[in-house]
Amino acid sequence: MMVVEWLREHSPDIVLLQEIKCENAAFPSEFFEDLGYNIALHGQKTYHGVAILAKLPIEDVIRGLPDFEDPQSRYIEALVGAVRVASIYVPNGQEVGSDKFYYKLNFYNRLKAHIKQSLEAKEISVWGGDYNVAPFLADGPNEEAFKGERILTSQKEREAFRELLWLGLTDAVRVQYPEDTPHGQHLFSWWDYRANSWAQNKGFRIDHLLLSPPAADRFEAAGIESQVRALDKASDHAPVWVKLR
Repeated sequence: MMVVEWLREHSPDIVLLQEIKCENAAFPSEFFEDLGYNIALHGQKTYHGVAILAKLPIEDVIRGLPDFEDPQSRYIEALVGAVRVASIYVPNGQEVGSDKFYYKLNFYNRLKAHIKQSLEAKEISVWGGDYNVAPFLADGPNEEAFKGERILTSQKEREAFRELLWLGLTDAVRVQYPEDTPHGQHLFSWWDYRANSWAQNKGFRIDHLLLSPPAADRFEAAGIESQVRALDKASDHAPVWVKLR
């Protein structure tokens, strides 16, 4: 199992997983427990399901985005030591203007309200996962990818994501690699399986780690393990990480 090998090599303290594609009972917990991880799950068959793995005990678990009626398992939040974390799998939206697109925007509206309320506690918090939005031009392969109304890059989607930043959150990867620097360009976390996207490096940065102000104060480093995407039978997403003091 590729993810187990990656965890064995890097041994992160906390891991946020999205799209686990199984119910809780079917999750292969033993592989992760053997590596010393505690597990909190909000599973679902097919394309959904999220999880938190942690070396420390996982407490105060919230399954599902509060005050949002959602039949899909897309949000799990918990306290791990002194850090509150959330694993988020934002809906893809499928097509701009569709019912699934407005479901995505509604999810973002409720997520913003929840984060705004959570920030009042002034905790060290990290909201991480697949946000299914490339918010800025530097987060896509070229300007053409942002023209017209396309999923992942439409104006409404990008505004919804940026409204999270306006609450006072910090985009961890952009602290390490500002978009106006050479290393900040063509910094992607997802490459479509189609159209030879990986070979041509035509990706998008749609996986994000957003930090509360107390978490941003403890920022040390962040990055994207893009080389993982080149491995045999790899996910179309690459791991994104942040290190806090």
